[in-house]
Amino acid sequence: MLSQRSGSLCVSLIRLVNPWARTTDFLVGKCLTVTMAGRQQPSSDMAAFRKDFAKAKHIVVLTGAGVSAESGVPTFRGAGGFWRKYQAQDLATPEAFQENPSLVWEFYHYRREVMLSKSPNAAHKAIAECEKRLASQGRRVVVITQNIDELHRTAGTQNIQELHGSLFKTRCTKCSDVAVNRDSPICESLRGKGAPEPDVSEARIPVDQLPMCKKPGCGGLLRPHVVWFGESLNRDVLMQSGEELDKCDLCLVVGTSSVVYPAAMFAPQVASRGVPVAEFNMESTPATSSFGYHFEGPAGTFVPQALARHESEPM
Repeated sequence: MLSQRSGSLCVSLIRLVNPWARTTDFLVGKCLTVTMAGRQQPSSDMAAFRKDFAKAKHIVVLTGAGVSAESGVPTFRGAGGFWRKYQAQDLATPEAFQENPSLVWEFYHYRREVMLSKSPNAAHKAIAECEKRLASQGRRVVVITQNIDELHRTAGTQNIQELHGSLFKTRCTKCSDVAVNRDSPICESLRGKGAPEPDVSEARIPVDQLPMCKKPGCGGLLRPHVVWFGESLNRDVLMQSGEELDKCDLCLVVGTSSVVYPAAMFAPQVASRGVPVAEFNMESTPATSSFGYHFEGPAGTFVPQALARHESEPM
């Protein structure tokens, strides 16, 4: 059921469950219509943004792959975005896992091992520090991220919604148990496997030697607890994200291409109800014209400036 409240995202998001859709065909109803006509060019005036920041009581930070790229995290998108001869959409599907779980686990094992060697950058740290600082003032900062790398958590962010899951959680295909898992390697048979070069042969690991559920009496095959192409986003995560977006009085969009739905509609919908929205990205996106601010350049440079302690804040 679509929400009947104009500008509300909370209930409407339940219909928007395919995270990889690149079409707005599902944006039906007035509550999901974002009008671009008559928009002025967004401002790059940091001083003006800082005034809005000083007044905000409930800030939502939407983040995508761009914020982690500065930490050296592979995006597996665009030119050169291959692991061996595969792109992410070739392996990140339920069908690929059913057909060749060994190959899919090699891919995710590689990604997990890479991430264990990466650290949060200045943008991650600035967001986490801002959340902690504003909490003492009775103000709220929430991160809604499309990333699965957990760098926000590592930086210290507490209030976070992970739209696409986490590399460091597993889900049992038999009992559906979800568990945190930061083991390196995740199982002995994957040790030394997953090299990304195109001439590397598949390990072809037997299923019973892949990561298995440790719950007593189960022993089912584990899969990464991430949202794959063609799968639905978690209903509870969507609902909680929608509630935060409905309440926010300032929104930052950091390092996202604004082409993957439903996340791509979050910030434009917030902007449509008059809330200041600031985009931080290396280039303009399809949504840029709907925002009040656009800061073009590295997130690690601009986000710390945007979220630094304001002169009006108590020391």
